Amino acid sequence: MNMNANQDKGKFARYIQLMLVVIAAGSIFPLIYLRHGYEVTLLEVFNMEASQLNTIFSVMGIVTVIGYFPSGYLSDRFSAKWLLTISLFVTGAMGLWFAQIPSYTHVILIYIIWGIFSIFTFWSAHLKLVKLLSRRGEEGRFFGMWDGGRGVVEATLAMGALFIFRTVMGEAASGENSKQALVGVIYMYSFFLLAVSLLVAVFIKDDKTSKRDRADKFGLAGFKELCSNKLIFLVGGIIFMGYFVFWTFRTMSSFMQNNLGVSAVSVATIMVVAQWMRPVGGIIGGFLADKLGHANVVIGTLTIGSALLVTIAFLPADIPTALGIVLVLICITFLWAIRGTYWSVLGECNVSNQVMGLAIGLISLIGYLPDIFSPMANTLSFHLFGDWGHNGYFVLSAAFGLLGVGLVLLFKRLTKESKNDL
Repeated sequence: MNMNANQDKGKFARYIQLMLVVIAAGSIFPLIYLRHGYEVTLLEVFNMEASQLNTIFSVMGIVTVIGYFPSGYLSDRFSAKWLLTISLFVTGAMGLWFAQIPSYTHVILIYIIWGIFSIFTFWSAHLKLVKLLSRRGEEGRFFGMWDGGRGVVEATLAMGALFIFRTVMGEAASGENSKQALVGVIYMYSFFLLAVSLLVAVFIKDDKTSKRDRADKFGLAGFKELCSNKLIFLVGGIIFMGYFVFWTFRTMSSFMQNNLGVSAVSVATIMVVAQWMRPVGGIIGGFLADKLGHANVVIGTLTIGSALLVTIAFLPADIPTALGIVLVLICITFLWAIRGTYWSVLGECNVSNQVMGLAIGLISLIGYLPDIFSPMANTLSFHLFGDWGHNGYFVLSAAFGLLGVGLVLLFKRLTKESKNDL
């Protein structure tokens, strides 16, 4: 009886720690990507042109892409707990500086620092904690709760930010009101990050088992181990294909407005509902992955998601708008399920905890390249098909999804062979 009580206590502690990691992951990026909801106000308050803001994000983008792989090396050599604590604290502190409306040069510096502390010190460390907190057979639900939970945190914070913004802005919009409203939003996100950094420092267990052999100063032995593991590169490819499919989510609002004739206000409302599909798709997909097999559920979500994209691409022009919207929301749910489950196959790769961070960094470097290629594919589709650009882009993305299914089938065969060899 005592043994069962200890197991329940240990399970509860792991879920509490997972919740803190989820809160950390859900709170660190909204401040950095404040432009998603407040771009016009941001440009007005900081007296910038759109081209200047794009330059800032391009500079930060370079920093983040460079940071993915070494973030894994860093998380294998230092405690993930303290890497998260530092990342959250510095990001929040930079937010306090950002709230002072500094000069353009200083804003660039802030975004460079944000790029470093949101990826280099944070990305692999927080994913590694999710993996270490899960037990064999729990990877699906843990990664599903990680991605779905992030969505809940981001949506909740966004609602809080919107309340502050509307309250401060009031009825009479003016330059000064806009400034105070935006500063209030920035302060909310910043202080929340500082509070979460304290909670992580106090309640997250130190992952001492992840400390590497100091004789391997540059992690060369670990890198060699990973390069000889073909499953690592397959997981990177699976995530690349799945993330390419997921990228269509970012174009659904313009598709509904331009192709389905939905009004701008209605589209904004629908996309808020779509954000809440994230925990539905991610968490349910994660639990199903543990019950039915991680690879099987990834195959299912990729197949259904791709089929829905093709269906939406070939919707007749006279389809009832309500039906089109329902199909889009169902498709988005499966897009979130894809994103919430593809990391769960990592548990089948036989990667030791000592190089888990390095593996996550390498996989992320490969898997998140669609951040570069998907926008280019979307632009190319509009050049080739004109008004049918969305349709062509959806079909292309569905093709990548089917390639992903092929990679998962190959992954299943190789993992089955490796188990038979044992």
